[in-house]
Amino acid sequence: MKAFNFHQTTKIIFGSGKISELPEIAKTYGNKILLVTTPAKGPDLEEQYKRVLNLLTYSGLEVTHFDGVIPNPTVASISAGAQMAKQYDVDLIIGLGGGSSMDSAKAISVEATHPGSSWDYLFYKDQPDPSKLLPVIAVSTTSGTGSQVTQVAVVTNPNVRDKSALYNNILYPQVCIIDPELMKTVPRFVTACTGFDVFCHAFESLIHPANSAYVNMMAWQAITLVVEYLPQLLNELDNLKAREKMAWADTMAGLCIANAGVTLPHGMGMAIGGMYPHVAHGEALAILYPAFAEFTQSSDIHKFAKLARILNPKLNDLSDENAAAQSTAEITKFLKTVGLNIKLSDVRVPEEELEALAKQCMVLPDYKGNPRVATAEEMLELLRKSF
Repeated sequence: MKAFNFHQTTKIIFGSGKISELPEIAKTYGNKILLVTTPAKGPDLEEQYKRVLNLLTYSGLEVTHFDGVIPNPTVASISAGAQMAKQYDVDLIIGLGGGSSMDSAKAISVEATHPGSSWDYLFYKDQPDPSKLLPVIAVSTTSGTGSQVTQVAVVTNPNVRDKSALYNNILYPQVCIIDPELMKTVPRFVTACTGFDVFCHAFESLIHPANSAYVNMMAWQAITLVVEYLPQLLNELDNLKAREKMAWADTMAGLCIANAGVTLPHGMGMAIGGMYPHVAHGEALAILYPAFAEFTQSSDIHKFAKLARILNPKLNDLSDENAAAQSTAEITKFLKTVGLNIKLSDVRVPEEELEALAKQCMVLPDYKGNPRVATAEEMLELLRKSF
């Protein structure tokens, strides 16, 4: 067997109703809490935030609510949260929401305890690694980003149209609570985008050079769960069993990318999000995946063949080469099933900016971990096929 290391420091608390344990967990870190969320747009979010605030305050905890998180969190939104954390001298940060809220909580923890801004601590910067941070509890309300169990915090700098990440083992949340009951009101589009992100996390960890037996075990199970339960969930959004299965798949896929990594589509998707923040991350991945599969499948035939057979068991009798060759078509069928068979032109990416976008796709190193590494010309061609 291939030798491997596996690292995970986050305590995982999983199950319906587990949000009730949040106050007692929080008290072990202090009394003054910064709750980090998006604005409460709509009655469902208002009720959810009120429920969590009441749980905390009725337990005697002092809570300051920062509700300035935005999709593709920016350096400015992180700074606003960090300023509030410093102003109220909080002991603990709770990120409640999807990836944007949980990533913001981690980045706020860095900026609230270190000089400069979160952007100064990106993984490739010369700044020293962050040292001791404010503890973070991640409470996930979507099934997709895996941020509750990763050492990554994604941040966007609109001034340079760049989306990048802080990456350090100190960024793992101390605790995460994954309560599928909190996910029952997630809208259909968000459910689809985050659900496909789970699929991508799992598959890219499988084809990454740092994959391992541990990662492979969880990643294939995560993909199988997404293929079975995401279409069901999109037809019945309050299906708690399907929410539970997707939440478990998301957790496993998050553990996979934390220990292996992502490849070509994620680096490209980050570039799209940096230049066009209105495009959701899972939406960007859906746009790119057919071209990525067509480009890559011959370089990792066995895994693309297995993926194609999970998507379509009728391919079981084909050779690996023939099954892998069907992977692009099967991925496209799945995207149609979940309502994400879209192109860059559908999300208003200007065709005249494809060359600039291609250059940005090669800023992050994710593409270098792909079984087939794209040249600059091939990167542009991938975007053209996705347009």
